[in-house]
Amino acid sequence: MSRADDIRRAFLVQADWCDRLGSPFTALLCTALATALDAATPIGQRVLGWPGDPTADALALRLCGGLHALVRGGRAPKLSVLYPPASLPPEQVLARELQSVLDAHAASLHPWLDRPPQTNEVGRSAVLMSGLLAVSDRFRLPLRLFELGASAGLNLQLDRYAIRLGGIAAGCEHSPLRLDPEWRGAPPPEARPEISGRFGVDLDPIDAVSARERLLAYVWPDQGERLNRLGAALDLAAADPPPVAQGDAADWIETHLTAAPGTGVCRVVLHSVAFEYFPAATQARVRARLQEAGARANEAAPLAWLRYEKMAEDREFSLRLRCWPGEDRLLAWAHAHGAWIDWVAGRPATGSGPVRL
Repeated sequence: MSRADDIRRAFLVQADWCDRLGSPFTALLCTALATALDAATPIGQRVLGWPGDPTADALALRLCGGLHALVRGGRAPKLSVLYPPASLPPEQVLARELQSVLDAHAASLHPWLDRPPQTNEVGRSAVLMSGLLAVSDRFRLPLRLFELGASAGLNLQLDRYAIRLGGIAAGCEHSPLRLDPEWRGAPPPEARPEISGRFGVDLDPIDAVSARERLLAYVWPDQGERLNRLGAALDLAAADPPPVAQGDAADWIETHLTAAPGTGVCRVVLHSVAFEYFPAATQARVRARLQEAGARANEAAPLAWLRYEKMAEDREFSLRLRCWPGEDRLLAWAHAHGAWIDWVAGRPATGSGPVRL
């Protein structure tokens, strides 16, 4: 099999994931791109000769984001009429128009291939908030948040959203952004997290104002609810931008998470669908710093590690909480975009895979 065939197959794999996550148009777009890419054109040559891992690099979604930006900006009118809210077009019709757009707009699309997608999925705030309820219930202290891989920091401001979790209200009741995921299992703890500080880091942080259209372009075009909630979150962030520093996660956490804690606050290190993309050395350093700081934690100055990630041995994304003092617990299984939460805290962890640091 040729390199080009490998790349086309990666687009089809991405199409399958999009279909499973409720985006039939983006699935069709990835499938049509697998046909439309032509090595005789600049974009086709670059994509079909991609030097890295096309799946790990989210190559298909990089190109899909660039195409969505063209459509949203009114620069590809013939392609726009095939996009939602229109009905799904025939694959051959979409592929034919994509060939034209890929050739005509190569200069605009090349920059989208230079960087991975940064969706900063706001639906994940509901999952993270359920974890903060557990932290607040355990320690009854104000929370200081430290987010790794924060992107634009939209999930750092989760207490500014109106969130409903298994009948429990959390966040800001009057917020213009409401998150109400499907809830399964017993309700979470009924607590009221108080955020006393919020800080984030990202290798390539995004400004919520200047990069608004870039963030929206990464959302799959047939998922209107996701587009609407991202727009509302960006509006809130523009009024009071979350603090996100540029830097390496390990360097940053080693500086900000001192081994000698202050009292009267619970420090919470959190991340969502980010840790797996860190280099192994970065992961190891983050774990080591948490262990070191955790060894110095106590009931008056506790530490928590909240992880919403997909582990290799699990079929679903999980929400896991490690507390110092305390233990490591599986709290919930969850949809990748936060559409549903299956709260399992207190249930036997049969079949969940190992709970580990």
